[in-house]
Amino acid sequence: MNRLAVTAIAAIALTTAACGKKDDGGDVAANPDIAAASDAAAPSAAPASPAQAFADTAAASDTFEVETSKLAATKASSAKVKSFAEQMVKAHTDSTAKLKAAAAAAAPPITPVPALTAAQQAKLAELTAKSGADFDKAYAAAQIEAHQATLDALKGYSASGEVASLKAFATELVPIVTAHLNMAKGL
Repeated sequence: MNRLAVTAIAAIALTTAACGKKDDGGDVAANPDIAAASDAAAPSAAPASPAQAFADTAAASDTFEVETSKLAATKASSAKVKSFAEQMVKAHTDSTAKLKAAAAAAAPPITPVPALTAAQQAKLAELTAKSGADFDKAYAAAQIEAHQATLDALKGYSASGEVASLKAFATELVPIVTAHLNMAKGL
């Protein structure tokens, strides 16, 4: 079961699109904080524990949602997309706080690293280059993909995670992310 969870987490890390914290719309190459986070998440000699991998995936997912949704404030043309994006900024900022608390409660404590994967960086760059109706369509597709991947990770960790606080976090977030996925599908 743990192998399944680790496989799901790895797949999500590769498919979710996320970004480091940045307020100007997301030029990844120009933000040293994002580069540092990406460097920090580079493969090391010792593989991350399943709990650390889950925490990192969840953190990256939240960051992706916040950053791409911030883009929607200036690039989207649809009021429905802008409203959804505003909700995502709040919801995923809240989720990040819950994740940090759950990770800190682990023994030993875990520090989630919201580093971008190559796929996440590419998706953010793709969205940054679009505007108007083209942005709306690409943003909606990215939200569906990211929320589905996140939901899969949450369900996997909820079912077989070994850290109780992170398992409780995952279980709590499953219905919330399910609702976000359904909202994204309605865009």
